[in-house]
Order: sequence, then structure tokens, then C-alpha cells
Amino acid sequence: MIGAPPALRTRFCELVGVRYPIVQTGMGWVAGSSLVTATAKAGGLGILASATMTLEQLKEQIAEVRAETDAPFGVNLRTDVDDVDARIAVMVDAEVRVASFAQAPRADLVTQCKEAGLVVMPTVGARRHAEKVAELGVQAVIAQGAEGGGHTGVVPTSLLTPAVVAGVGDEVCVISAGGWSSGAGLVAALALGADGIAMGTRFLLTTDSKVPDEVKATYLATPVTGTVVSRRVDGAPQRVVRTDLVDKLESSSWLANLPRSLRSAHQFRKESGASLRSLLTEGRAMKQGNELTWPQVVMAANAPVMTKAGLVDGRIDAGVLPTGQVTGVIDELPSVAELFERILAEASDSLRRLGA
Repeated sequence: MIGAPPALRTRFCELVGVRYPIVQTGMGWVAGSSLVTATAKAGGLGILASATMTLEQLKEQIAEVRAETDAPFGVNLRTDVDDVDARIAVMVDAEVRVASFAQAPRADLVTQCKEAGLVVMPTVGARRHAEKVAELGVQAVIAQGAEGGGHTGVVPTSLLTPAVVAGVGDEVCVISAGGWSSGAGLVAALALGADGIAMGTRFLLTTDSKVPDEVKATYLATPVTGTVVSRRVDGAPQRVVRTDLVDKLESSSWLANLPRSLRSAHQFRKESGASLRSLLTEGRAMKQGNELTWPQVVMAANAPVMTKAGLVDGRIDAGVLPTGQVTGVIDELPSVAELFERILAEASDSLRRLGA
């Protein structure tokens, strides 16, 4: 791995102990031990996606990463699951560095993680959300702009990043996400005030990702205009590849999609080990946090199951493919190590050009 210019050694690197300010996000069904290990070895922060794992699967995945590297990595946690304390304990025992949250964590969870030595890093899509979690004492946030994949907001990355930086002050590291895939993008994010970048789709489209090759081919063939932000998958806005199934969901009512949602809820309970109580608790939190109706909350069970159908089973006809718009500018599948080499070389060239 080439040496990085001093400008790329940000305070985020110091905070979590990585060589480069690049984060691989905790994508459900995608961010497993192989992808996280490759990212950690390359010098970035890989995040395991535990939301789609049972506790035992999480233990196995963490052990697999630890068997390959002692570099820092993180785990993405759901805010309302019955075994969250046990998951945090497993993370602490394995010396996991970062606790990542897709939604705003509760104050007690922030305190619990920090007291155990974990860096707390939730994902936000608005300045006001960043300010709220900053008040809870988190050490870092991922600010995801509208270009990002999966559940996303409406503010573009170029506007969200400086707004979040201004909102959280000097005590919280800001990682910019949504639309990044290159070294020039890394330099641009730093110019906006961020301490690094996070990428999902770019890591999904590497040889270290276990997503089926035929599914990766669909991503590579998708133009920048080939994605859509839909509420028909699970009730909340989610950016996905536009497919025939997505078009069908878009033209259907929530009532027509209700049987699918109920089947999905039952299937997700079996595969994740989640209890009915935890699903209802999370549904209530989702309803309040996203101002959803109860029919939309019921639809939320679709997301993990339909995502698994697409990303694990390769069933594009029956599943969805979460993606950022950046998929439209990606046309090949490097290894994670090759990707880091390229990003660092591009960032160095950009900094030299700007300096000249």
C-alpha cells in the first residue's frame, strides 16, 4: 500500500486507529467477515452488518475477522433488539473498536458503549439529527446524503456534509457518505469539512464482496438515472436499482403488498432470531422516528427479506437491490486492496494539483 499524504491523516484516523479515513458501511447481507477483513487489512474501517445476523452468527463473524487481522473494525447494531447488551459484550470481548448505528441510538446505549471503550458512530441524514446525537455524546457520525443507497434522506451530500460539520462542532468527527467512489471524492469531502468518507456500493462492487456475480453485473449495467427512491419496499424512503419488481411495487397500494409484508415479517423472525416483542418495539420506534403510519411499519419487514432475496439469493425478480447513485459511474470490480491503492493515488494526485 502506498503512503498517504499527511492531509489524509485526519483526526478520524486517530480516533479509531485506522491508516486511512475510509469507511466501508455495514450493509445488510453484504458486509460480512470477508469484506470487513479486506477493508481492515487495506487500512480502512470495515463495519460488520449485524442487523441481519443472529447473536451466534455475529460471534462467528467477529471471530473470523479477528482470526485474520488485529486491525480496528466496527459492528453495526440495531437500536431495539432484546440481545443488544449481549452483542455489545461480545464486541467488547473481541476488542471491536466502533459501534455503528443506522438510527439514532438511545442515550443509555451511547453511555454503555462509551464506558466499554467503543467509539459510537450513528448515521444521520439531516443536521438536526446530527445535533441530537452529538448531545448524547457520540464521537463520530456518518452524514449520508440523498445520493446514498438504501434508506436515505433528501439533502444532497454536498449540502449535508458542511451543514452537519457546522452543527456538531469540533468534538464530533464527521464522515461524509453518498456518491463517493474515488480519491478526488475523498479530497472533495475533506474540503467540505469532513474527516473522511464512507462508501457502500463501491465496496459491494469489489471481488471481496460475496454478492453473486450476476447481481453485480446488474449493478454495473445500471446508469446514474437507473435508481429510484421508493417507499413501497418498506414504508421509508429507500434508494434501490429500478427493476420490474420495483416498478410493480410502485404501482401497487400498501394493501396489495400487505400479504408479502406479513410473510416477510415471519421469515425475518426465523432467520434473525428476533422476537416478536423486539420487532414491535423497533416498529414503534421507526413509526415515531420517521413519521410512518402503522401500515408502513408493517411493510418494514419487507426490507431485510427482499434485500436478502436480491443480494444473497440472486433473485432480482423477487428482491430489491439497494444502491447509491454512484453505481452509475462504476464499471469494474477491483479487490478492496486495489480500490484503496487507486483511491489513495487519485487523492494524492488531486492534492498535488490543488497545491500547484
